Amino acid sequence: MFPKIRNTIKKYYHTKILKKKYYRTGSCLKCGACCQNIYVRHCGKVIKTKEEFEEIKKTDNYSFYHHITVIGEDDFGLIFECDWYDKEKKLCKDHKKRPSICKNYPSEEIFSFGAQLQEGCGFDFKPIVSFDEVLARISKKSKIKLR
Repeated sequence: MFPKIRNTIKKYYHTKILKKKYYRTGSCLKCGACCQNIYVRHCGKVIKTKEEFEEIKKTDNYSFYHHITVIGEDDFGLIFECDWYDKEKKLCKDHKKRPSICKNYPSEEIFSFGAQLQEGCGFDFKPIVSFDEVLARISKKSKIKLR
């Protein structure tokens, strides 16, 4: 009985208070995939052009933007890699001073625009509310409205 109550409280806390949709599980395997071939969001939008990126660097004092390099672009936006990533050692060159975007990686926001974790990443996301729970909730609402 208590595990069920604990799970209900945990689910409520994550969905209603933290406004999360996923539980983040796993741990970093230090593969460096999150430091290479990445999209970067600024003010909720993926940076799309080099001009936009240069303007952000001029107007925003957030030092993270000064430590990433554009390595390509696709239909979705610019693709970056972090200058602090040591490809040989597979470690951050300044791990203690890394920005919060790195400390909090991966965040569930990457799913909000259809991105996925790199293959082999030690992290995973599990939905807090299962598909069956969502389907049951929708079915219940549909039956109530029909009567």
